[in-house]
Amino acid sequence: MKEIELEYNSDRENLIIPEYGRHVQNLINHARDIEDPEERQKFAERITRLMMQMNPQSRNLEDYQEKLWKHFFRIAKYEIEVNPPSGQKPTPEDERKQPDRLGYANSNAKFRHYGQNVQQLIEKALSMPEGPKRDGFVAVIGSYMKLAFITWNKDLYVSDEVIKGDLVSLSGGKLVIPADVPIDNLSSYLIKKGSIGNKRSGGRSSGRQSGRSSGRSGRNGNGYKSKGGGRNGGDRRRRK
Repeated sequence: MKEIELEYNSDRENLIIPEYGRHVQNLINHARDIEDPEERQKFAERITRLMMQMNPQSRNLEDYQEKLWKHFFRIAKYEIEVNPPSGQKPTPEDERKQPDRLGYANSNAKFRHYGQNVQQLIEKALSMPEGPKRDGFVAVIGSYMKLAFITWNKDLYVSDEVIKGDLVSLSGGKLVIPADVPIDNLSSYLIKKGSIGNKRSGGRSSGRQSGRSSGRSGRNGNGYKSKGGGRNGGDRRRRK
């Protein structure tokens, strides 16, 4: 009886990229031994298509084919002469490349819980000329500051005085919201002050009121309602 020799994984070559399995690695090793360049190229392209079929959900990702060829060369230990579609052969140095470190903003903001955007908005407001437009912009900053504070401190209550004081501190005392104006009702305050125009609503309301008043006056001429005035007048004349 012929003895069957068993081969254990511990005796085999380690998988370079385990997600593709041992069969793909054996195929790539076989491709390295093919002497004919054209046949080797076609065989390598078939292997990459097989690798793509193993992860079909990723085929629509950007640069996914380039990633497959990088894995192909890595499994082949960069010891194979084939041409990837991009024309650039991966090298072992590419595997050791690391992304550049992200630079952190060196912000000197006093109240970082408002975020960097608030500081940029304040700088924008300081560069604007004084007037209704700037007042409206400052009102938006105050509302956003209160929203940001509540978002990151849900368990704490914040008063309008705190927000207004922080705005004064961040702007160096140049941006001030009146103390008697609540931040939640800044829109009504700006409308009264004239910072927010009410042309659309005013035009419609005035037009409707004038139309209604003219229509009413046109009915009786004296501003009084007269239903069936002609009939009543005729009856009165007959009675006389």
